[in-house]
Order: sequence, then C-alpha cells, then structure tokens
Amino acid sequence: MAKRETFISEIEEGYNFKGRFIILGGAMLDGECLSNTLVKIPLKTMNRHGLIAGATGSGKTKTLQILAEHLSHQGVPSLLMDIKGDLSGIAVPSAGHPKIDERHAKIGIPFEPGGSPVEFLTLSDEPGARLRATVTEFGPVLFSKILGLNDTQAGVVAVVFKYCDDNELPLLGLEDFKQTLQYITNEGKVEAERDYGRISSASVGAIMRKVIELEQQDAGRFFGERSFDVDDLLRTDANGRGIVSILRLTDIQDRPKLFSTFMLQMLAEIYSNFPEEGDMDKPKLVIFIDEAHLVFEEASDALMDQIEVIVKLIRSKGVGLFFVTQNPADIPDDVLGQLGLKIQHALRAFTAKDRKAIKLAAQNYPISEFYDVAQVVTELGIGEALVTALNEKGIPTPLAHTLLRAPESRMDVLTEKEIGDIIRRSAIIDKYNEEIDRESAEELLARKLEKAKDKTIQEEMRDQQERARKTSRRTEKSAIEKFISNPTTRQVARTVARELTRGLLGVLGVSSSSRRRR
Repeated sequence: MAKRETFISEIEEGYNFKGRFIILGGAMLDGECLSNTLVKIPLKTMNRHGLIAGATGSGKTKTLQILAEHLSHQGVPSLLMDIKGDLSGIAVPSAGHPKIDERHAKIGIPFEPGGSPVEFLTLSDEPGARLRATVTEFGPVLFSKILGLNDTQAGVVAVVFKYCDDNELPLLGLEDFKQTLQYITNEGKVEAERDYGRISSASVGAIMRKVIELEQQDAGRFFGERSFDVDDLLRTDANGRGIVSILRLTDIQDRPKLFSTFMLQMLAEIYSNFPEEGDMDKPKLVIFIDEAHLVFEEASDALMDQIEVIVKLIRSKGVGLFFVTQNPADIPDDVLGQLGLKIQHALRAFTAKDRKAIKLAAQNYPISEFYDVAQVVTELGIGEALVTALNEKGIPTPLAHTLLRAPESRMDVLTEKEIGDIIRRSAIIDKYNEEIDRESAEELLARKLEKAKDKTIQEEMRDQQERARKTSRRTEKSAIEKFISNPTTRQVARTVARELTRGLLGVLGVSSSSRRRR
C-alpha cells in the first residue's frame, strides 16, 4: 500500500469515534491537505485537559476560538482568559472571506458563519461582571500558599482565620486580614496567646509584607463581596448553546500575582463545589488559560504542588483545562504529563537555545513514520498544527499535521458599542456589580478597639479624679504642717503664748492683792 493510502487509513481509523466530536480540520501529508481526511476531537475526552502551543502569530488564539465556539454548539459552556483582548469576536458571525472558503474546500467541510452566546467578566476596570472572592473562601492553607509563606508563618495565618471564626468576624477583604493580624499581636495579644499560643512578631512582619506585595498588584479589588458563584459558568442559552464566559484581562498583564491568585482560587472553588461526575459523554465546563506561563512564573513550590493536585483531580468533576502558551516548556512537567490533547503550532529556531527547545518539544508527541516532528514544527504555516488527542478509550490518536478550519465567528475584536450591547443584555451583571459593604472584621475590630479606648479613658478619668482627691488632702495637711513648722510661725506662737500666760498671771496677781488688802 502506498504511503498516501497508508496515512489516510491510519488517520481515518485513529480519528473514528462513536460519540460526539469536534472537527478540528483536515490531515496533511507532505504539505498537502487530504480532502475529507478529517482530524476530530471526541467530546468524551475533553475533560482530560489540553495544550495549545506555538510562537506568536502562529494561530493559537484562533484555535482556542474554534474549540470554544464548537463546544458551545454542543451545549458545553467555557471560560476564556482573554489577556490580549482578541477573543471578543466570538460573539458575532464571521463576515466570511474567499480565503476561508478556499481553506474549507481543501478540508472538505462547508463554512457556516455563526456567533456564540457570550458573557463578559472582569477582575479590574474592564466592562463586565465583577469577579470577587472573600479571604475566608480561600481558607488558611490556600491563602498561605498564595502568599508563599513558610510553615511557621502559615501557622500564624491559621490563627487569624481561627480567631475570626471563634469571634464571628467576617474575613472578607485584605484589610480585614491585616486588621485582625495587627489586633491579635497588639491590643488582643494577651487574649490570642492565651487561646492559641505565642505569635512570633518576626512572622507577623513577614506576612504583612507579603500581603502588601499582593495589594501592590491590585489584588485588593478581587477580595470582597459579592463572591462569584462558579455555577454561573455552567449556563446555556435558550437554544441550548453553552455560554462562553470571556474574562477580560488586558490590563493585568503586568500583575501576574493577581492572575495566578484568581486562577488558583477559581479552580479550587470549582473542585470544592462541583460533584464527582465519573465518565461523561461531554465535559460540563472547559477552561482556556491563555498566556498560561503567567500562572506558573510567580508560583512558589507550594503553590505549584497545589496547582498540580487540582489539575489531576478536577477532571473527575467534568472540567477540562486547556493551557495556551508559546512553548510546552512553559508548563511544568507534572502538569504537561496530564494533558491529553496537544495542538502544536509553529515554533521558530532563531538561536541554538530555540533549536534545543524544539527538540524537547518534539518529544512530547507520538512517534510518527510520516513526520520528522522536530523539522515539521518549524515549517508549519499560520493555521496549521500538529495534533494528537485521546480517543474514547484514552489511547493517543496518531499524530496529524492538520490544516485547521477557520473560526465561524469574527476573527477580530468587537467595538465598544457591541461589547456594551452584550453587557446590557447580561443576566448576571447586576448581581455581581452591586456594591456590598457589610460589617466585616475591620469595622468590628475597630469598634471593639473604640469601646476599649472609651473604657480606658473612663478608667483614666476616674484614676485622675481619685489622684486629685488624694492630692488635695495631702496638700491641705501639708499646708498646716508647713505653717506650724515655719520659724516665724513658731516665734509668733511663742509670743502669743507668753502674752496669754502673762495676762492670766496678771489677772491672778490682781486677785491676790485684793484679798490681802481686805
């Protein structure tokens, strides 16, 4: 059998699935797209996670767009991290183009323009429904890992959470955490050390500096109420299409700590709240993390361990994670090994380091008798990729050089007016953009300190009054004593006493003389 026929047979057999699937594009051999030799992805294994990698401009974002819109068609909602701001076009149909028609003719599938239902979310000042979470929802373990604390410092954080639980102090924002930490090491130190043990001042200082570092990346606005309900990511529209939630992150590229904090909390919340699903015919949610290296660059070892655990376990909740980045080396090996679908766009070899990275990247893909992976990956055109997925039995499919289909939606950003129209139709924006300012630990502790201050002032006033009375009595006694002990006073007293004596004696003398004369 000729090489061409052998290749076609292998692709058709390897990408033949019983259940529902997404058509990604057409298989290529020796630079030619073989019409109707389709590369598909089974929905059943989309919760086994995936990687979309490639150099800048190679078509990664468009591949993400293709997957998200076709998941939506199949009733699967998704969450997209839009860091570059170029994913909003998924909301409206493509205007079409002759080159798109030509591409689809080569693949052997029709091109049908269409948009997807979209919800815009935000962590910052971008328009959309605000995402927030309380410090309490993080819990002491995750909060400590985000701050990158050691075991001793993490123990102090646990005391702060325990103190707030025991005293019914809502721990909502970072200011609540800071105020509580300051209180149990100052005014409430005796009480805290009696109940929870001694708290190291050095640890407190280190924790406070870490919190301030987090605040400097504007994370303060993420902590608070109303907390985002992850069930709102699972919505479908009236036609049964999955809603594509686009988290607009164009203004936080230089704040990776905020991004990684949000991502880890979101994944932890999903894992905690979603029930175990077992094997499903399709995922219940797929999350696409664009510029995924931002999640890992700022992560401590403890945080990395947490991410790896979540990636391994969250698929049992019916959730798939797709990491979008320039090079597979951006993803830690323990995470990379969990990714079932791999879509590799072009890599460029400009330096010796680049060539070495390409050789390492090639080792992540199945061996193929039809391709020299390390060479092909440098020759891929825009909108082409090497693809391998997991079939319905969890076995990797044959490696396929694929001409990717075009997105059915607009391959450009929406105008501000179009974004505004979508936001005005949002079913959740009023819920999450409502300002909630209930009493939390900061206000309650401030009031407690104020009462303690008033009590202290009253006690001091009573003490001052008592001291004044005692001073007054001492002053009166002291005046008499001073008067009596004064030499002049004593001389006057002696003179008065002498004159009185003389007077008395004079009287007595007169009386005696009178008796003698008689």
